[in-house]
Amino acid sequence: MLLFGLLAVGSAYAAFAPDNAVADNSAQSQQIEEGKKLFAVGCASCHGLNAEGGGNGEGKFAGPSLIGVGAAAVDFQVGTGRMPAMQPGAQIPRKTPAYTPEEIEALAAYVASLAPGPAVPASESYDISKATDEQVTRGGELFRTNCTACHNFAGKGGALPNGRYAPSLMGVDPKHIYEAMLTGPQQMPVFSDQVLQSEDKRDIIAYLNALQEQKDPGGFGLGRLGPVSEGLWGWLVGIGLLVCVAVWIGAKGVKAKGAKAE
Repeated sequence: MLLFGLLAVGSAYAAFAPDNAVADNSAQSQQIEEGKKLFAVGCASCHGLNAEGGGNGEGKFAGPSLIGVGAAAVDFQVGTGRMPAMQPGAQIPRKTPAYTPEEIEALAAYVASLAPGPAVPASESYDISKATDEQVTRGGELFRTNCTACHNFAGKGGALPNGRYAPSLMGVDPKHIYEAMLTGPQQMPVFSDQVLQSEDKRDIIAYLNALQEQKDPGGFGLGRLGPVSEGLWGWLVGIGLLVCVAVWIGAKGVKAKGAKAE
């Protein structure tokens, strides 16, 4: 009976599994080949034909090697429109993506095939639809500890040396926030799953989403930039109004004296 059972399981596996495996491998190989073609047209001029990194001679822009960056880095950079870059600069800004989601997947699959690297996270890793108040609070603590030095306590971003900056995190897709923490694009440090676990990243995303939906109880948030913008508002508006009132009082006093003299 045991031998019969083993033969039955082996026969069933031989009948079904190989065909599925061949089909999956064929689809993956086709996607990688499509990504390679897209890479040669849109990326190789900076990053090298084999993603080994470009030079700054012969009219080429210097681009870093992409070997080992993983699919997550490609999905973030291309999905946020930062790549392909229009021109070199201190920092590449976010813009409308130049590729479709299918093309981005193909590019990511090709770069991932070159060497192991962080994969695109599964949707449940950044799903915050069921986030509790406790998780949002915990995410706020993690954000204030690890992120506010660059991104501001309200996630509005801030200036960095040499023309660089930490971008605003408002309106950013949760998947891209997760990938940014996972891969450390541009000036950002890498927060791997050994540094910030998957649930930590999800809680941070939930906190940022809560910030984005939060109303300004005073009616005007002044960009939520803190005491600098509030102090500037006080000087320009508060002191400015006092100066105007003082000038008006002085002018009225001069006119009153002139009328008495007449």
